[in-house]
Amino acid sequence: MNTSLALSRFFIFLLLSIALLPIMQGQSTSSILSFEGEVIFLSDAPQEKITARSDELKGMIDTLRNTFAFQIPVRSFIGFNSDLQRQHFNENYMESHRYPNISYAGKILGTIDYDQEGTYKVKTKGTFNIHGREQEEIISNRVIITENEITIESSFTLRLAQYDIRIPRIVEKKISPEIEIQMTVTNTKST
Repeated sequence: MNTSLALSRFFIFLLLSIALLPIMQGQSTSSILSFEGEVIFLSDAPQEKITARSDELKGMIDTLRNTFAFQIPVRSFIGFNSDLQRQHFNENYMESHRYPNISYAGKILGTIDYDQEGTYKVKTKGTFNIHGREQEEIISNRVIITENEITIESSFTLRLAQYDIRIPRIVEKKISPEIEIQMTVTNTKST
């Protein structure tokens, strides 16, 4: 079984486990919140700025266990400075045919009262799986709870070398070794 298929199956198993565990324990499933959102990345290199975005980020948070799992398809990123650049991103750098998804799963470090309106600053500690490599990362997040929705905003930097994404010498001044990421996800509260 190839690695990307195994990772996709693991992610689906993880999401189902999070969703079904409270039922098996006789608890309500109200502790599971589903989120959808957007990821924007920026490569700010000396000779070129590259920005791309995807609005296909999906995930879940188990509010009782303070755990989460998010996933985004690599091919869903659009933008770039040209179609050729997007093609190189998918084929040469991210190898999206082998590693079709990026995932981040782990634990929320801090307390959030999901029933109380306000802004909470918490960190998440989890494992990113990017380009077939796993790396633990701690990310600062801002959680905004209003009457109608919960929004989570994060800004962080990832180093390409940690995920074995190599930049050829010929374009090293056009692609930054550190990629800035902005993520925004939302859960619309049911009324």
